[in-house]
Amino acid sequence: MDVDEIDLAIIKELSENARKAFSEIADKLELSDVAVIKRVKRLESDGVIRRYALIVDPAKIGYKKISFTGINVMPEKLFEIVATLKAKDYVKYLTITSGDHELIAVIWARDGEELLRIHQEILSIEGVLNIYPAILADIVKAEQYV
Repeated sequence: MDVDEIDLAIIKELSENARKAFSEIADKLELSDVAVIKRVKRLESDGVIRRYALIVDPAKIGYKKISFTGINVMPEKLFEIVATLKAKDYVKYLTITSGDHELIAVIWARDGEELLRIHQEILSIEGVLNIYPAILADIVKAEQYV
């Protein structure tokens, strides 16, 4: 499926506010409501728009410690460890990478004590070799990316 400039403009509008009315997007892009609706439905059905998500400030809902944690694993245990970590509520984002670490996990914890417990739990998973936590100090830019 080809995504054109109009599709990208619609995606940009929705990434700023996924609840924005189609009529508002249509007015801004000088399109009809029907054209915007058809394009959004096509972007959804083609998997370009995978889902609509809510972005929250973790600290405002009780999560004061956020860690971007590199995880080195035994290669033969990679997918088993991925499955284990995916099931953990404290893991909010998990990637397989080709950089310094096989996995990178974004972990939310209520405080430093809980974060330490989580990191120890991850270290105890069979096949995990080491972890490299980087504790979030400040968010300087946070937006959906297209």
